[in-house]
Amino acid sequence: MGCDKRQRQMIRAGIFGISGYAGQKLVDILTIHPDVEITAGFVAPAEGTPEISEIMPKLKKVVQLKCTNVPEWEKIEKDCDVVFLALPHSVSMKFVPPLVKIKKKIVDLSADFRFNNLQTYEKYYIKHACPELNDKFIYGLPEINRDKIKNAEFIANPGCYPTSVILAVMPLVKNRLIEDHIIADSKSGVTGAGRTPSLYNMFAECNENMMAYKIGEHRHAPEMEEVISDVSGEKYHVTFVPHLVPYNQGILSTCYVTLKENRKPEDLQTLYERTYKDEPFVRVMNYNVSPAIKNIVDTNFCDIGIKLVDEKTLVVVSAIDNLVKGAAGQAVQNMNLMFGIQEELPFFRQPSK
Repeated sequence: MGCDKRQRQMIRAGIFGISGYAGQKLVDILTIHPDVEITAGFVAPAEGTPEISEIMPKLKKVVQLKCTNVPEWEKIEKDCDVVFLALPHSVSMKFVPPLVKIKKKIVDLSADFRFNNLQTYEKYYIKHACPELNDKFIYGLPEINRDKIKNAEFIANPGCYPTSVILAVMPLVKNRLIEDHIIADSKSGVTGAGRTPSLYNMFAECNENMMAYKIGEHRHAPEMEEVISDVSGEKYHVTFVPHLVPYNQGILSTCYVTLKENRKPEDLQTLYERTYKDEPFVRVMNYNVSPAIKNIVDTNFCDIGIKLVDEKTLVVVSAIDNLVKGAAGQAVQNMNLMFGIQEELPFFRQPSK
């Protein structure tokens, strides 16, 4: 029998952008989280003040929550321990200063605080509204920043494409085994484009179709380059080509790298298995077995497979759910670490030690 949340000391969560794909996925995950209750939901002014069941009809008689379109800061201060910002880039940072002022923990799913170098952010996005707060945010990829996340107040949740690519190559760059140029070819489901209608995410354009877009100029590439370079201590260049494919959720990234020296396949396989053996959400496939989208949808896992195709060319394939490990699931994983509760919740529970 499940534990009644009302009998526990719960983490109280607010969600800005609760009607978007990432916001709705946060609701899905937090609704079944044994240590969390959703106490506030915020939508854009044009959306009115809907009940959460009007946004997500499947939650009728499951979650009772009236959403608002104007933040009541005193109420947020009283009723929320953590706030998730599932908002578009450039919108999130408008809400950060008042949240900092009332001392709320923040997990921001936008790109507004992901970059150490603000000049890079402003080149690919817009002029930053609160640069003085940028250094207070920790890049929320647990596999590289777990200890920092545990002590953080503010988290910049990674991008979906960067999560898939960084985890794919991290064992190699951390050990400086590859040349400084990475080619990343990624396929994403249509939810990666968000809910705002456009020509490219219309059914008639996406169905039975596949296309590359923003070839070599996608703004997730500089995020990959900055993090990979920080992890390795060396400068890396990423040629990134994203594709839109006709399924709802999931990213499959195929990365091509050149080894500095000849390596045995079994040694590379051992490197990946050793690197990720204690990571709850990274699964290394057997050698020459490719991850598959169907195995990671609606999970927080990143599946990784490798294949040495010639003496120095290594292909690394990774798969994540763009809305879960690429967004809401990783945000909840970060929240768990921030509050010192079991990292795997609510996806699965580790046995007590």
